[in-house]
Amino acid sequence: MSKFGTSLLVPSVQELAKSPNLQVPQQYLHPNQDPIDVSNITSLEQVPVIELSKLLSEDATELEKLDHACRQWGFFQLINHGVDPSLVENVKIGVQKFLSIPVEEKKKFQQTPEDMEGFGQMFVVSENQKLEWADLFFTTTLPSYARNPRIFPNIPQPLRENLETYCLELKKVCIAIIKHVEKALKVEPNEMLEVFDDITQSMRMNFYPPCPQPENVIGLNPHSDAAALTILLQATDVEGLQIRKDGQWIPIKPLTDAFVINVGDILEILTNGIYRSVEHRATRKSCLDLMRIQNENSK
Repeated sequence: MSKFGTSLLVPSVQELAKSPNLQVPQQYLHPNQDPIDVSNITSLEQVPVIELSKLLSEDATELEKLDHACRQWGFFQLINHGVDPSLVENVKIGVQKFLSIPVEEKKKFQQTPEDMEGFGQMFVVSENQKLEWADLFFTTTLPSYARNPRIFPNIPQPLRENLETYCLELKKVCIAIIKHVEKALKVEPNEMLEVFDDITQSMRMNFYPPCPQPENVIGLNPHSDAAALTILLQATDVEGLQIRKDGQWIPIKPLTDAFVINVGDILEILTNGIYRSVEHRATRKSCLDLMRIQNENSK
């Protein structure tokens, strides 16, 4: 039994989207969802931008910005994070190629009735459940001994080698953020880091194919993340991520070379609710491909 539980197997949305004169099946239509068009939101309503390089140089103002972002938004964009841009670009390219491999090649990576890791959708528990207009590839990345022997070792090169390096770099970013969270909250050094002595990290490659009725489907249902910190890399320029703040859905316009970071449920619990794990969703506002690479870090 997978440590993540199980999920019913569903058809590939990517393959479904290739059908000529596609009529979106009823199971993917979400007629009662909140409107995805949030064009009336003022441009001032944007998630904070934090520079990791300034945090590392003990910039007090930047630390205050981090604290404000985690308290009021639960999200921020991280720039000057120190991860090699060429590595990031190679991961983007590799993921795009991997998500586009032929169906026959994908079969060896597909989820099974006993294992949620691989290609599919997560947490599908009923045949009558409304589905998301998305395909994902999910796998454990760290620690290396926890990797699924059916999945990670079979990821093709050079993507597998790039992911090895990328995931270790994101672990460093996660630890750096947690250290500065400790400073912002004025807790004893390493008090929170001890909880993350052996970080568990998983990766989700999310692919949202074109849809002829984008306003009537959802890429990712509204939810909060169970992890401590999520580090998100958007692989295309198409907008889709929205967060709920003050009763409104606020779109996130990803910055070039930035990671989108969000507080997860574990960090909210560890901070006694001071930092917020907020609801967010992925919408399909256009008919263009949208790809996101998501690393969740937890105990």
